[in-house]
Amino acid sequence: MTEPLPTVLPSNPLPLVGDWLAEAERTIRTASTMALATTDPDGRPSARMVICRGFDASAGWLVFYSDRPSRKGRALAVHPRAALVFYWEPLQRQIRIEGPVTEAPAAPTEAYWQSRPLDARIAAIASDQSAPIASRAELLAKVAAVAARGDDDPPRPERWIGYRVWAEHVELWVSQPARIHDRAVWTRPLTPSPGGFTGGPWEATRLQP
Repeated sequence: MTEPLPTVLPSNPLPLVGDWLAEAERTIRTASTMALATTDPDGRPSARMVICRGFDASAGWLVFYSDRPSRKGRALAVHPRAALVFYWEPLQRQIRIEGPVTEAPAAPTEAYWQSRPLDARIAAIASDQSAPIASRAELLAKVAAVAARGDDDPPRPERWIGYRVWAEHVELWVSQPARIHDRAVWTRPLTPSPGGFTGGPWEATRLQP
């Protein structure tokens, strides 16, 4: 059985989030996979699985990468807020994070782009994410055309960017016997600042399951 949350909740949940992520990454191959929910320009919610590519517990953000013209990119351009969910069944733990979203700076985005395998960069260049296409054969032809250029260091497309989700609301959940699960939520105010947001003090509350 997974240990419940501490009896006295920590004043800041983000170090515990970091500990949970690190433990999950040691034991679960897909630990960095998270559900991302956004609101489309017409107000409809949409969700999909993405990969968390970085977490800064001190600053208070998580980052993922995508195309500006993708469905999620179009949604975030109009409604720059998101909700994230990690769930690790083997650990019987769940993390929910909500908050505003900003574009990641160019330098770390470029550094991550350079770290990607060449075939992944070629695919990102070739694919206009979320845009319709007539057939898979046409998509593969687009990928082959980019690969045929022979560029072993293809530049990052301007449309391919990082998105930082700033933790304003954090909920931690631990499964417990007889459905008496352990839940707690932390909220804090965020103030816009250069490069993103500055967080105020957290307020912690235990929740009934």
